[in-house]
Amino acid sequence: MDGQKSYQRYPTIKIRELKHDYAKFELRNTDASVANALRRVMISEVPTIAIDLVEIEVNSSVLNDEFIAHRLGLIPLTSERAMSMRFSRDCDACDGDGQCEFCSVEFHLRAKCINDNTLDVTSKDLYSSDHTVVPVDFSGDVGFDSGEEQRGITIVKLRKGQELRLRAIARKGIGKDHAKWSPAATVTFMYEPEIHINEEMMETLSLEEKTSVVESSPTKVFGINPHTQQVEVVDPEAYTYDDEVLKKVEAMGKPGLVEIYAKEDSFIFTVESTGAVKASQLVINAIDVLKQKLDAVRLSDETVETDDQFGELGAHMRGG
Repeated sequence: MDGQKSYQRYPTIKIRELKHDYAKFELRNTDASVANALRRVMISEVPTIAIDLVEIEVNSSVLNDEFIAHRLGLIPLTSERAMSMRFSRDCDACDGDGQCEFCSVEFHLRAKCINDNTLDVTSKDLYSSDHTVVPVDFSGDVGFDSGEEQRGITIVKLRKGQELRLRAIARKGIGKDHAKWSPAATVTFMYEPEIHINEEMMETLSLEEKTSVVESSPTKVFGINPHTQQVEVVDPEAYTYDDEVLKKVEAMGKPGLVEIYAKEDSFIFTVESTGAVKASQLVINAIDVLKQKLDAVRLSDETVETDDQFGELGAHMRGG
């Protein structure tokens, strides 16, 4: 409004590192409430697809039906189309039954051990009715021995004569309802630290004292330049806000030698995906969900304002 100060800010994101299941980025020009809202949405409100109903036809394995159903639910499924799917409770095509092409995906599993070797039944034995929704393939991950045959996530082991046959229905859901729908393995953020070294005071210290200052930090934040013998900031983001360096310089009688501040409008995010969606897509989907929630709040405020202006007439116009 004219004559009034605007508090509107325009957050920006800068990508630092991006892999299929990992992302590291900077979020600037916003406050902790927005950063934490984004983190919470990524963990618990971005929808994915997970097995929600299991019908066991035959199970002669050592694990009971409920155990197997629980293990199936925790297998991450590729969920690129989850945002466009319907929630089963809202699907009018199947009257909320949750077993139609618009709100579910059907899986089948048939396995029987016919020899003396133990048979590993894994996520790769699940056959999907939709080729875009399949168990996540971890064969390309670091640490996997490419010389071995990758058989997926183990569900159960069968001995000779044992059999497992089942039908499973996967549905859209969010982590707030059950952890199996959470697309995030971890999502963390930290304030970006701002570290200042008083060069004049540092000059008064001996090399041994400088070394003690550097070594007082549990993480390698500081280092000594081998040429100039000066203390330098090596990795500011390794700082964990433990205050050990500040306590050290205080004990040395040198307050102000090192000053560390947290930038209150700058955050460093680290996102690890379960593989259900790419880490980059997880961030984009979270922003979309957050925008939808803010739009709902704005519309709610507008409704309240209408009621204040028109009283019973406003409520009557909305059908109240």
